[in-house]
Amino acid sequence: MADQPRLKLAIADYGHTRAVKSGEVPIKGIDADFIQVVPIIAAFRRMVRDLEFDICEMAPTTYMIARTRGAPYTALPIFLMRRFHHGGFVVRPDANIRAPKDLEGNKVGVRAYSVTTGVWTRGIFVNEYGLDASKVTWVVDDEEHVTTLNLPPNVIHAGPGKSLQSMMASGEIQAGFAGPAGVGRAGPPISGWDQGSQAAAAADTYPELIADVEQVEADWFRRTGIYPIHGLVVVKDEHLKNYPWLARALMDAFVASKTPYLEQFKRGKGDSVEDKRYRKFLSLMSDPLPYGMSANRASIEALVTYALQQELIPSRPQLDQVFVEIDP
Repeated sequence: MADQPRLKLAIADYGHTRAVKSGEVPIKGIDADFIQVVPIIAAFRRMVRDLEFDICEMAPTTYMIARTRGAPYTALPIFLMRRFHHGGFVVRPDANIRAPKDLEGNKVGVRAYSVTTGVWTRGIFVNEYGLDASKVTWVVDDEEHVTTLNLPPNVIHAGPGKSLQSMMASGEIQAGFAGPAGVGRAGPPISGWDQGSQAAAAADTYPELIADVEQVEADWFRRTGIYPIHGLVVVKDEHLKNYPWLARALMDAFVASKTPYLEQFKRGKGDSVEDKRYRKFLSLMSDPLPYGMSANRASIEALVTYALQQELIPSRPQLDQVFVEIDP
């Protein structure tokens, strides 16, 4: 409609966002112009650095860092990706690393220090396993989304021409994150960067640090109620001010979009890697993609604590100042 604002959105393709991105589920009150960005973390950078979009998916840690620096957008508690983080961390078999505490004195690869996957896993290793993260040398081979972030002194960059993948293979680092967060890819975030079969295959040759990881993660969730958050949605403050109904319209649309996605699981459907992950989580929780503050407060607070411990933010924010307090 001509009298509706036309807003640009950058949201990744997920099973639960398909209906809203296709227009099958409209966002009431706006004309939505979805901009396709692959990989989606490139959109995080474009939003943080150039404010390119009106509404954008963003890594939670990136958002918290940017917000402390005056970013003119606010998060909605719509979390578009979820996974646990005891797993996805691999070690060289010859490094004699049997537990997270053994990482002290070693070099560990992570794409960027502030990547949310790294923040979650470091936080778990510190708070659950007694790791002193300051005694680990964290080796990065990419830039931080927020370029003004001051890194701790025990964070170093890989040398010219080196990647985490090559350094893991040569023994220059002894452990690292699997997948695009670390040794499972090479190069900057451009299209196809995490699809390279050679990089993925190389990462698969290393054993996971935590044994029986799925059971460990399930036990941790039952004990703590923490379900790691990823991919929140940020909205420019000017739009939240000018359109006070916008947050509710977005929440309603994303809830409506995920409903048929979750319903298919009850019929035994959904066979992608992502589908199988969420189907498996149904044994732990009724909704593997919970939105809203009430369902996610413990998880948000945990990530804030980890970000503080890792010197990524200067102080603990009041949640109602960095999130729109809204539930489905």
